Amino acid sequence: MSPSRPLAVFDVDGTLVDSRATIHRAAVESARGIGMAEPSYDAVRQIVGLSLAQALRELAPGLADAEHAAFVTGFQAAFQRFHAEPGFKEPLYDGAERTLRRLKREGWIIAMATGNSRRGVERILNLHSWGDVFDTTWCADDGPGKPHPNMITKALEATGAEPRQAIMIGDTSHDMRMALNAGVHPQGVSWGFHTTEEVIAAGAWHVAHSFEELDAALDAFAAALALPERAIGG
Repeated sequence: MSPSRPLAVFDVDGTLVDSRATIHRAAVESARGIGMAEPSYDAVRQIVGLSLAQALRELAPGLADAEHAAFVTGFQAAFQRFHAEPGFKEPLYDGAERTLRRLKREGWIIAMATGNSRRGVERILNLHSWGDVFDTTWCADDGPGKPHPNMITKALEATGAEPRQAIMIGDTSHDMRMALNAGVHPQGVSWGFHTTEEVIAAGAWHVAHSFEELDAALDAFAAALALPERAIGG
């Protein structure tokens, strides 16, 4: 792939896919299954983006190892069952499909960096017919999860892009810290799990409040690549 092309690295849950209700529902059901108090949505939203085992450990740090394992297994089973229910819907955010397809037409390299499992990634790609959109996908099964830079580093290696050519788009503080740890541009969005204030506090250079605003930010980033080489923070 041409290293001169910009690389957009997208988070999934809370950025492209509105999975807020599904994730909270799975957390509540799995908590019930081990006799734990039902977690609030506010508690659950804070841990979205991390790998599942780490996320649920942070949600319930006092669980013994066996209870934690049952919590993880219960969450996975509930999540998979919900997706198999007749009529189940987990919509894309308005504008997500349009933006992805536009970037693809305009020659961007597109990557995925998600706390989902590899099985979850394949489900997402098949459900939304994105097999031809993403050039490379990285997830919790591929190594350390967010905010470790591993997924972005792997995306850079796979595409031949340099950090200065890459922009990470995500809705959580975990996404922004991962971007900064990898030395790439941290672009936040406000419609997912974390608040604008939380995303900014984690290091986002800008937070878009609509896909139209995100499109403008991505266009500005691509235009800046034509300028003399710059360093992150410059």
